[in-house]
Amino acid sequence: MNKVVVVSGASSGIGYAIATLLHNQGYQVIGLSRTLPKLPYAYDYLLADITNEKQVNDVAEKIANDYGHVYALINCAGMGISGAVEHTQLTEVQKILNVNIVGAFLMSKAFIPQLRGHKGSKIINMSSVAGELTVPFQTFYSMTKSAMNAFTAGLALELKPFGISVGSILPGDTATNFTQNREKSAVETDEFYQDRIKRSIERMEKDELNGKDPMSVAIVVAKLLKKKRLPLMVTVGFQYKLFVFLKRILPTRLVQYILYQLYSK
Repeated sequence: MNKVVVVSGASSGIGYAIATLLHNQGYQVIGLSRTLPKLPYAYDYLLADITNEKQVNDVAEKIANDYGHVYALINCAGMGISGAVEHTQLTEVQKILNVNIVGAFLMSKAFIPQLRGHKGSKIINMSSVAGELTVPFQTFYSMTKSAMNAFTAGLALELKPFGISVGSILPGDTATNFTQNREKSAVETDEFYQDRIKRSIERMEKDELNGKDPMSVAIVVAKLLKKKRLPLMVTVGFQYKLFVFLKRILPTRLVQYILYQLYSK
């Protein structure tokens, strides 16, 4: 096949599953992250911090020199933080914005020149159902994923004349090490929120640990790479497709009430 696919965040979780499946299907996969995967991998790998513009540009130049072109870029790197907005530090917000949004911007900017002019080239951004349904005490994660959807929509229009297709993937709860890597606020209980923060995070983590296998997301990505053009947004799993559909047709007040009962009461 010899189609080159760059996958950021390929060291673990959904990114690792995507890189592994695509490699097994015959793509020339280049994984990218700050550290190498702890699990076995057979695809090519480069180390870079996606929030560092120089490192991203250096990697893009190396790939251009060594591989000649890129068929698809999959922006999969991401992180999560949790806690009440009131207790969240500015440094925590800056970090999640840098990883989840600025990183995708820098990667896209660096690789667009290599994608342009190649028939069927694609950019796939990893969003989340949480970008459509804002989860309390995970507000900043939802905010970055909502921003990812807006970034995808705008980029898709800008790149359409060049034949570059852009789309977002919206997984629901997925069983990965994302759960254990989530950075939690130092304050989980206080006189005002009492134990609401703690209970909400425990509910989220339980759902995640019992969630879908990351390979289910990888399979969707593999199918999308074979399409002529990407849909703008693809939700993974019937249950989550239903949630997103209901969010769009139900009154906002009712949706907020349901989310409050589930995650904030």
